[in-house]
Amino acid sequence: MTDAVSRRERAAGTEAALKQAAREVFAERGYLNTKITDITAAAGRATGSFYNHFASKEELLEALLTDMLTAADDVALDDAGHDPDLSRISSIRWHVAAFWRFYREHLPEMVAVKQASMVDPELGRRLRRIMAEDDAHMIDHFSRLPNPPTDPLVQISAMNALMEGFAYTWLVVNPADGRTISDEDAIDTLTNLLHHGLAGRGADGQAITTA
Repeated sequence: MTDAVSRRERAAGTEAALKQAAREVFAERGYLNTKITDITAAAGRATGSFYNHFASKEELLEALLTDMLTAADDVALDDAGHDPDLSRISSIRWHVAAFWRFYREHLPEMVAVKQASMVDPELGRRLRRIMAEDDAHMIDHFSRLPNPPTDPLVQISAMNALMEGFAYTWLVVNPADGRTISDEDAIDTLTNLLHHGLAGRGADGQAITTA
């Protein structure tokens, strides 16, 4: 093994350790209460090593989000159940279930994204741009609806807000009375609401349009 290869492997190992430590510390203390020294201590690395990989805690969060979305996209591409026709309730349920699993699996990072965006709108915009590829994927899906929206990004933002807000309520803070909800009930609730909105009928019995 050459020295150059060895250095690259050590660097990759340090970067992976810092990312994993960040996830753990975010889960324990929250993003806003986490300092870079907390991350390096948890990773067992010198504080200076952090800056060989990331310019800031914000850049580390952007890298985590990029990794998460890339891995989720790879899983989706390999899933034969992925159906782009959102007029079918089965397709909506697949997308809702994928989102719910993703949010639960990456709870510390998703809460970190929410906290970071609230205190730093510019960082929030950068994080949103990282997620723009997923929006493009959904725009294609929305174009297949019987009455496709003239501005699908508006509907996608509403869909995202509904799912993210619901997940935050039930997986992070829980209602004031302390109730919880099963994954199946959560997925069914979101699926039915979204299916009614995208492919259902209004109070007058006419098909709902999304224009």
